[in-house]
Order: sequence, then structure tokens, then C-alpha cells
Amino acid sequence: MKGTMKRSLVGLALLGTAMSTAALAEGPTSADLMNDAETTGDVLTYGLGPQAQRFSPLDKVNTGNVARLVPAFASSLGGEKQRGQESQPIVYDGTIYVTGSYSRLYAFDARTGEKKWQYDARLPDGIMPCCDVVNRGAAIHGDKIIFATLDAHIVALNRNTGKVIWNKTMADYRAGYSATAAPLIVKNMVITGNSGGEFGVVGAVTARDVDTGEVIWERPTVEGHMGTLRGKPNGISGKTNASWTGDLWKTGGAATWLGGTYDPGTNLVYFGTGNPAPWNSHLRPGDNLYSSSTVAIDADTGVIKWSYQTTPHDGWDFDGVNEFIPFDATIGGKPMKLGAKADRNGYFFVLDRTNGKFISANRFVAETTWANGFNPKTGRPNYVADNRPGAPSGTEKGKVVFSAPSFLGGKNWMPMAYSKDTGLFYIPSNDWGMDIWNEPIAYKKGAAYLGAGFTIKPTHEDHIGALRAMDPATGKIVWEYKNKAPLWGGVLTTRGNLVFTGTPEGYLKAFDAKTGQELWKFQTGSGVVGSPVTWEQDGEQYVAVMSGWGGAVPLWGGEVAKTFKEISQGGSLWVFKLPK
Repeated sequence: MKGTMKRSLVGLALLGTAMSTAALAEGPTSADLMNDAETTGDVLTYGLGPQAQRFSPLDKVNTGNVARLVPAFASSLGGEKQRGQESQPIVYDGTIYVTGSYSRLYAFDARTGEKKWQYDARLPDGIMPCCDVVNRGAAIHGDKIIFATLDAHIVALNRNTGKVIWNKTMADYRAGYSATAAPLIVKNMVITGNSGGEFGVVGAVTARDVDTGEVIWERPTVEGHMGTLRGKPNGISGKTNASWTGDLWKTGGAATWLGGTYDPGTNLVYFGTGNPAPWNSHLRPGDNLYSSSTVAIDADTGVIKWSYQTTPHDGWDFDGVNEFIPFDATIGGKPMKLGAKADRNGYFFVLDRTNGKFISANRFVAETTWANGFNPKTGRPNYVADNRPGAPSGTEKGKVVFSAPSFLGGKNWMPMAYSKDTGLFYIPSNDWGMDIWNEPIAYKKGAAYLGAGFTIKPTHEDHIGALRAMDPATGKIVWEYKNKAPLWGGVLTTRGNLVFTGTPEGYLKAFDAKTGQELWKFQTGSGVVGSPVTWEQDGEQYVAVMSGWGGAVPLWGGEVAKTFKEISQGGSLWVFKLPK
């Protein structure tokens, strides 16, 4: 009897091991992704959870010992394809997955840094990315690792071998479409946006079956365009010509180029939308919905449930694509379901995430010349009329105006973080301005569609970048850390009372989340414009970030770019831990 029982227990143990091994081989499920913010042994989503708060409950590395953090290893992307490395790592089952410039994807051993495999997308010669050949990260689900490419494809690879499972065309790259954002996975759907607002494309959010890549629904983000659900018409976005005149909506921009967040409680997917096309606002009277907005889309149907426009009738390329982060807070004694967004226009917005109701907008940069605040009743900006670029006359450019922030934004693509412990948002921001003017322009497929010229200018002698801690309840800046060069990388915060972010000067830095005191820094050899992550492995806490200078600043930065032209390019994954 005892022998039989012993054999049964052994059998059950072996069965349990086999089941756990099988589950590991199958890979993370959609339910696992929804729980990513709570699990510490992996990083399964872009933003450490579908809400992308970028907060980790790990505290083994903390304010008391972070000064001892040292490299565990560094892994090179290799080759001559350097440029900007804006990726956020995904970590699962002993493997770190990172995307690289020129639409590459790598799998590295999470303990040794050894490269397991590499996938290089075959890019055509005619790609037209506006702002460097970057990629911001991948998504993982089951046996797949999925990412978007610069020729507007989305590709699913086997996460163990790097072999292609499916490859789908998102849009026509010859018309100016591209893709750089990390996909969002919700309910076994891969949800993506598109890039190309400078070429007169039409922004859209698309949901695909994670196993096949087939489209489930698509929602255009320019008024007048028809959405689809399972191949059938599913209603026009907005109302044709309601806020666009003539045929301008057909090339309206509003690209959804940064990807989205998801709130399981409301079942809404939140995407920011980019600039209306062209930049010359005098050619397109009206608010130009849904450009420069946040749109809340029903995850099941692809229907827009609400929208909020941060810059109606945008004339400065302020965009509105920045991430909308769901969070809960008590404001005025009332518990509320909220969302926050630090916009390129220089204002930090708090909205009711269930209906889009305006709660507040407060400046998080040193200066905003285009508006002097927001009307608390209407939620619309108080424009300074003289600071809109003037209309061109004939072939002559219009009146030149100085604008702060510059079109590169008070905050550009780089994601902020929210700490559940401090209740603060940590915003990688920039103080700079620009001279901007309008020019005549006409749409031509595949050609730049701006109708504007500009010169970026620094506005302060001691800094451009500033990491700022913002209290969403009061709209006040609690602390700030100023950096000479622009900040262009994402932020991570942890239960160890830490905030991590990188600088173009090459440093990954750690700060006290409550005070902003710099506690640690490490020189990676190239500018850090990636987003750091942290996880637990073999009983130790690890921190990882991509290093490799690039992005929009050296391409569009004018006088600012000249100031930092000596920064070395690179392409490496750096991983850190505490010494034993």
C-alpha cells in the first residue's frame, strides 16, 4: 500500500512537472498579460501591465542599496545598423526579447546575455519613416513574439526559434505609412496603430486575431472614414465634414503611432492620435477630429465611446499621441476612475476614464506660448491668437511666430510612469521652443505634407530635459531633475521608492521617488533612449535598458541637435543587479 501510494505521489509530481513545462512551452495567455503589473518574475507587456503604469512591486533594489547596482551583462545588437534604440525589453521563461533599429528582433538568454536568435525584417528601399528607423518593442502571447516593421507590416515569430508564423500588411508604405509602436494584446487580439502623419495618411486602430493575424475590427481616427467589424461596415468615425471641410478628411493624418493602453474595468482601449495633416492649419478650418486627441475604443467592437481633443485645430504639430494611463485617485474627497496624459503641447491632463470628462489640465513645462491655460468648464485651451503661425500669401510664407514648447513636445513618445505608492506621475519632459511658419502645400501621395517650416531653439542655458514628479490631484510639480540634453527615454518606478530613466549623455540613472535625489548612475557608452524594466530571477532583482542614441532629436532638432552631435551611436542591451 505504501509503495503504491509512493508511486502515485511520484506520478503526480511528474505529471505536475509535465503540466507546468507544457504551460511554459505554450507561453503566456491573455489573462497572464492582464496580470502583468502584479507578477514579478517576468515582463510580459509594454508598460508592465495593460494600463502601462510602469510600476513594479519589487523592492529588493531600493533607495538603501541602489548605489551598489552593477552590470550583470551587456549584449550587443551587432552590425552597422545603429541609430536610435527605443525598445522596451520583454522578459519571459529565461529569455529577453528586444527590438532594434531597422525592424530587427532579438532573443537573448536572460542569465548570460548570449544571443539565442535574431530576425531581420526585409525592408524595401522606399520606406518613409519621419523620425528615425526606430522600433519601440514587441508583444508576447503563447508561442509568439509579435512586432511591427517600418514598411507597415506586423509579424508574428515563434518565440523559441524566431521563425515566421504569420506576416500581415498593415498599410501601403509607398503612401507614407510605417509602424514603430509595440503592439497591445487584449482578449487574444493584437491591437496596433499606424505611423505616417507627416505624409497625409489616415490614422487607424486595428485589432487582429493573435493566432492568424486576420483583421477583427478597424477604427479610423479621422472623421468621415468607415470602420469595420469582422469584414462588415461598422459605422463612420464621427460625421463626415463635421470638423473637416471639403475632401481634407481623406488625407487627414491623426496617426496612432505610439500604441495604446487598456483598462479591463471599462473594457476600453485608449489610443492617442497624432497631428492633423497638413501642419498648415489655415488650410483646414475646424477642430479636425479626431486628430490630436485621446480616443476610447470598445475593445470588442472597435466603436469610439468617447474622445477628448487636447489641441483642437492643431497648428504646431503638438500631436496628441502620448499615452493615456488609467489610475484611481481621490480628488476633492471623491474616489474617481481617472486617466492621465502628459501631452506634447505642454499640459498634463486628467480625465474621467469612463466617459472622457475633463477634470484638469496643468502645465508641466516651463512655458507654453500657444495657450495660457484651459477653460475648466469647456476643457478647451485658451489660445493666444497672435502665437498661431500666420497664413501664407501666394508663394510667400506666413508670419513667423515663436512657440514653446517646440513641436518635439513638452513630452514626446517617451513613456512616463505612475507610482501607486507615492501617487505621483514621473514625466520625462523638455523645455525648448521653435520659430515656426506656414508655407503653401498640396497633397501628393508619398510626399511630405507639412506646409510649415521651423527652427528648434533651446530656451534655458542650464537644461533642456527635466524629469518631473507631478501630483495629479493638485496639478503641482513636486520635484524636478534638470538635464543638459533633452530627455528621450522612458521611465520606470518601483516599490523600492525608485525612479529609473536614461539620458542622451549615456547614463541610466536612479532617483528617490519621493524627493528626486539622484542615487545612482551608470555610463552605457551611448545615449539611452529606451524604456527600463525590472523583474525577479533566481531570487535576485534585475534592471534592464537599451542603449543607443538616435530618434527624432538628431534628425529634427536644429540648433539643439548641433549641441549634442558628438554623442556616440550604439546598440546594446544592458542588464544590472546587486552584487552577491
